[in-house]
Amino acid sequence: MIKVASMVLKNNLTKITFITLLTILFLYILNFVTDKNEALANVENKRIVEVFKSPSCGCCNGYVLFLEKENFKVKQIDLESVHTIKQKYAIPLEMQSCHTTIIDKYFIEGHVPLEAINKLLKERPDIDGLALPGMPIGTPGMPGDKEEPYVIYQLVDGSFSVFMTI
Repeated sequence: MIKVASMVLKNNLTKITFITLLTILFLYILNFVTDKNEALANVENKRIVEVFKSPSCGCCNGYVLFLEKENFKVKQIDLESVHTIKQKYAIPLEMQSCHTTIIDKYFIEGHVPLEAINKLLKERPDIDGLALPGMPIGTPGMPGDKEEPYVIYQLVDGSFSVFMTI
């Protein structure tokens, strides 16, 4: 290898070619490593969520697709009775919807829009979770266009108050 390099470097044009090739090889390797690291970082940056839902719920599947599109890594947990998860998190009946999502230390009840989830995760308030009761038309996972403002509630120990209106 050293002998070949010595022979190659004897004339200036060959030296320039050799250095150029080495530079290209170095940049190629650097680019490959960087791309691989960025891909790994993107996978690691995906926030993991669990969605507890009925296996036959179509709008729940729509919400899962919405979360995946928004770069969440979703673990779906199909339950015969979703009431057990709602009882576990003390979600009052009037705040319930068809599915419950767990993200970090919070629950997200129903078809809560991304804007509210992002606000929750940015501010990290001392609450148990968020709820958008029922299945409002036009929310993520639900068909149709938004007809009225969505009132998202924050819950603490079963009590609730307005978190935000979208």
